[in-house]
Amino acid sequence: CLFTAMALVSIRDYEKRAHEIIPRNALDYYRSGAGDELSLHLNRTGFDRLRIRPRMLQGGSTRDLSCTVFGQRFSMPIAISPTAMQRMAHPDGEVANAKAAATRQVLFTLSTISTSSIEQVAEATPNAPKWFQLYIYRDRQLTEELVRRAERAGFRAIVLTVDAPLFGLRRADMRNKFSLPPHLSMANFVGKAASIRSQGGSGINEYIAEQLDPTLSWDDVKWLLGFTKLPVIVKGILTREDAIIAADLGVQGIFVSNHGARQLDSVPASIEALPEIVAAVGGRVEIFLDGGITQGTDVFKALALGARMVFFGRPALWGLAVNGQAGVEHVLDILRNELDLTMALAGCKTLADITKEYVVHENHYSKL
Repeated sequence: CLFTAMALVSIRDYEKRAHEIIPRNALDYYRSGAGDELSLHLNRTGFDRLRIRPRMLQGGSTRDLSCTVFGQRFSMPIAISPTAMQRMAHPDGEVANAKAAATRQVLFTLSTISTSSIEQVAEATPNAPKWFQLYIYRDRQLTEELVRRAERAGFRAIVLTVDAPLFGLRRADMRNKFSLPPHLSMANFVGKAASIRSQGGSGINEYIAEQLDPTLSWDDVKWLLGFTKLPVIVKGILTREDAIIAADLGVQGIFVSNHGARQLDSVPASIEALPEIVAAVGGRVEIFLDGGITQGTDVFKALALGARMVFFGRPALWGLAVNGQAGVEHVLDILRNELDLTMALAGCKTLADITKEYVVHENHYSKL
């Protein structure tokens, strides 16, 4: 079923429509956070507490939104985060999402636990830049082979998730006894590692506990850096201390992220953690952010506070559910147009113009 673009003019519109379409088992998996969902709320309100200080009469009738990361040029500093099991949202899943990113010349990140394989996504988007998100499995040979497959398929970087030795307390999945629908599988695997079926609780938490290595340490980051020639980005960093360790080890990027607020509840919003990480290592590594992005002003605020590129996960799922590849393309177009308008009204012609002077915390005005 097609939905007119006129009826859907914001990410919120897509979210509401997707919530009417996606089956409950999958919807609760996608939308929920950990625990009482305080951090899920903070991911949104963290942006709301930041104010933009616009500059007037800056001249210029057009903006340049393009950016370059690791030598690759993108049409805008907005990209798609890794999210799991996207064929629960739409039959074309990760392939449609990646194709949408390719048509808009933005970056797509494929999850390890995807319902379309590394090779399927690569074949569908042969020349488009893609990154691969990696979980470290107990089976190190299996993990290394995932990286090798991503390398062979032309992926440009490895995004190592470091905040998930176990999965967080996700009560909705426990109530639903979440299982991957039987016609789908973990497409990057065969055998036991390809199936997610509830054994009485949340099937995804049971799968992660069985398959992933809970003893993950900085030695595993060194191990990965030692055998891949691709840039390594660590995803899930929320403190300056960990950012410094990662930079000292030689990673090329840090992904400031609280995993969509799905791991440890009460951690800060990604946007709250960003400034201390930029202050600690901003001159040494590329810094990216995801968590809570729903509009162009959010992207502007994250760029002003030092992010090189801003990622989103759930909005792409909402676009996918509503209208497949075209839905994701429209979500990307909405965010691009909103960022462009924000830059125009704030007085910025290029991304380099978006500096920290443009954003302050709301407390700045209460002190005046």
